[in-house]
Amino acid sequence: MVAQYIKVAAWLLHGRLVSLVAAYAFALQGMLLCPSAASGETHAQTDYPTAPVRLISDSSPGSTVDVVLRLVADGMSQHWGQQVLVINHAGAAGAIAARNAAQAAPDGYTLFAPSTSLFLAVPGKAPNLPPMVPRDFVAIGYTVDQPLAIGVWPKLGIKTLPELIALAKQKPGQLSYAVTGVGRLTHMMGELLQIRTGIQLHMVPYSGGSTQAYTDVIAGRIPIVMEGYATMSGAVQSGAVTAIAIASPDRLPGIDVPTVGETLPGFVASGWQAVVAPLGTPQAIIDKAAAALRAALENREVRDKIAARGSYARVRTPTETVAFIRAQQEQWKPALERVAQQMEGR
Repeated sequence: MVAQYIKVAAWLLHGRLVSLVAAYAFALQGMLLCPSAASGETHAQTDYPTAPVRLISDSSPGSTVDVVLRLVADGMSQHWGQQVLVINHAGAAGAIAARNAAQAAPDGYTLFAPSTSLFLAVPGKAPNLPPMVPRDFVAIGYTVDQPLAIGVWPKLGIKTLPELIALAKQKPGQLSYAVTGVGRLTHMMGELLQIRTGIQLHMVPYSGGSTQAYTDVIAGRIPIVMEGYATMSGAVQSGAVTAIAIASPDRLPGIDVPTVGETLPGFVASGWQAVVAPLGTPQAIIDKAAAALRAALENREVRDKIAARGSYARVRTPTETVAFIRAQQEQWKPALERVAQQMEGR
């Protein structure tokens, strides 16, 4: 509205219909009339949210990532007293979800919870991926860690990561490992393992998800699998798969499995999820969304439900989230470059 008054004043000046003083007075009048509009905008930010908030996800409905995100959304809903709805836009390596989120109005009523694979996408695999913060989105916070693990066919005859490395060196390129898709985190974990150890493994991708991969591992057709421990735990408990290492920073409570880092210091591989907002979202709204996310993750009931699914709630501020994403993109850069070269050679 202020701009409209100023434009009219400028037009009057250009037409020489009023004096400079009159035009100035006219523009000033418009500015005096507009505080109500500015006040209304500030009031809307203070009252946010006054309607349901959409939380876009690039995961498939029912997946581990989706189930955990819905627990976080429920916690945010409890904190706000306003519903937070998870909207799934899976496909195109996350590009569909990213586009919908980026094009949403920056008013806080559409947030985005991209998974690890989106931020660590192979450059050129999909348009505008991987996204960068704060270039493409404004960070709000973090949700959970979902550590990956290395499992083997029990009849392979090994029970530790050093034993696997030794066997792979004896049989370069002869041992296969199952992953849930080319360029996904499970694939990159296998590539990084090879880079760190100098071994050669044969990657076998499964586009149909982990169920098909486990079927072949349990049958002995594929001797190694790399997958989230939450997904692997059922097969491990039944004895169908032997977990030899978990790529978490520390050993998981109640699980007697060494970390990969105990053999390869600093080696950490976890699925994770950040929450971001479209560029231009007001800082007041970012702060309120960050506070709601923190409250959800600090809710004991929510944390326990997340832990029961093999994931671990972790609170990070917007600044810490940006630093973490950048560190992850740097850590996985060698593996990403190697995967890109493999894809180009096909």
